[in-house]
Amino acid sequence: MRALITGGAGFIGSHLAEAMLDRGDEVVVLDNLSTGRLENIAHLLPHPAFNFIVDSVTSESAVASAMQGVDVVFHLAAAVGVRLVVDAPIHTIETNVNGTETILRQACRQGTQVIVASTSEVYGKSAILPFREDADLVVGPPNKTRWGYATSKLIDEFLALAYWKERKLPTTVVRLFNTVGPRQSSRYGMVLPNFVRQALAGKALTVHGNGAQTRCFTWVGDVIAALLALVNTPAAFGEVFNIGNSSEISIRDLAHRVKDLTGSESLLAFVPYDLVFDRDFEDMPRRVPDNGKLARIVGVTPSVPLDEIIARTIAYWEQETAAANAIAAEELPAVAG
Repeated sequence: MRALITGGAGFIGSHLAEAMLDRGDEVVVLDNLSTGRLENIAHLLPHPAFNFIVDSVTSESAVASAMQGVDVVFHLAAAVGVRLVVDAPIHTIETNVNGTETILRQACRQGTQVIVASTSEVYGKSAILPFREDADLVVGPPNKTRWGYATSKLIDEFLALAYWKERKLPTTVVRLFNTVGPRQSSRYGMVLPNFVRQALAGKALTVHGNGAQTRCFTWVGDVIAALLALVNTPAAFGEVFNIGNSSEISIRDLAHRVKDLTGSESLLAFVPYDLVFDRDFEDMPRRVPDNGKLARIVGVTPSVPLDEIIARTIAYWEQETAAANAIAAEELPAVAG
């Protein structure tokens, strides 16, 4: 199989590319490196079945070229992270909507299956849990910047399903719930790597608000398994699927769990939202997926438990910190001289 992965130099995309190459597939990655990192795919560049294109998903010519001979497109490219969403709302909306429109238009011309990555954010402020794919969505008002991201991803979903309904393009939408794993950057406000890095450095763990908001964290390998299971599955065409671990934890309790597993004596620093983002920021109190549909259609359910996810994240950042310290130690004499 030959696949195009947009945003393939990002956290999830790089793991997907790696998994597909390992099983003998051909992979084309299209990424403009605005949030993706070349380091994420550096080990894949020499692979004869790997091709990397530096360009944007909003470029018709780049997308058309990258999609030549492709069997499936995993459209993962998007504006990511709460920090970026709040600071650059125009970029967020334009990238998400225009990029998805370009992908679907070109895929329709070539008859290529598309799996569109959406987000649990589209459930908004719904109080009916666990979240089911056919549930009503409760998005906040437009003056709350956070909801611009959710709305843009919801438009992506409507577009994908419309292409299936009107033009029979085989499309599938996946709603991801807080995916975690190696290569995930703490740069854009990703909570678990932030907590781990702070704990390992002996710094206070920064908790936004009172920490009562809850999330469900999913190991990246579980996400990759679900994405690959959805390929060439006719029952998944024109459908939406949650992909997330159903084990719920508050952010405050997550911070304590990270402290326990790292052996850190760091304190917790509770910071009001308006000091981190802006006074119009609004958070989602809970996010819990119903995975019944995913299990029923493709027989896959995210299963790596939270403590194991945290332990693996700790091990990764310990390794990264040690490597960074070794490089710094090697460079020190040259700087001093």
